Amino acid sequence: MNLVPCMGCCGLFPEMEAPTHRYMESSPGCWAAYGEVLARGYGDPAYAQDYRLSVDAYAVQHPGRPSSQSIQSVAVHLIRLCLLLERGLEMSRANEAMLKATESKKQFVWLEPPPTRGAITVADVHRATNPKEHVARVREWACSAWQAWSPHHRQIYAWLPSGFDSR
Repeated sequence: MNLVPCMGCCGLFPEMEAPTHRYMESSPGCWAAYGEVLARGYGDPAYAQDYRLSVDAYAVQHPGRPSSQSIQSVAVHLIRLCLLLERGLEMSRANEAMLKATESKKQFVWLEPPPTRGAITVADVHRATNPKEHVARVREWACSAWQAWSPHHRQIYAWLPSGFDSR
């Protein structure tokens, strides 16, 4: 099977003809692997812990091109990664913060994506062979993606909705 790099995350995936997301640019093989990773979380509660970190990591590793949708997507997913990984908020509070942040979505600006978006990609999570390994890789993936965006952390901190910036 011929492997090709994804234009978003740079992970290697099978070359194929298949659909992709309309604004999160990825290779068809990457988008298919992501769908399978999400299906694990939705289909088996043992895989579901921190599944939203998968959504966040994928979104920020596949920012697409400047548009109102991609700008908002990257911003809110980076906000949730910040609140979960740095500030230690529980998922429900981080979700509330995402919703609150979208009330001021006009403040969001395009952040130039980092040249590399993290050493860990959905390909690494996709290769997990059991729930424990899957959950650990999702967490590593999210941390890797968040760290890749470190040149923009100051801007992301400025976007945090008041009342959600600490535990």
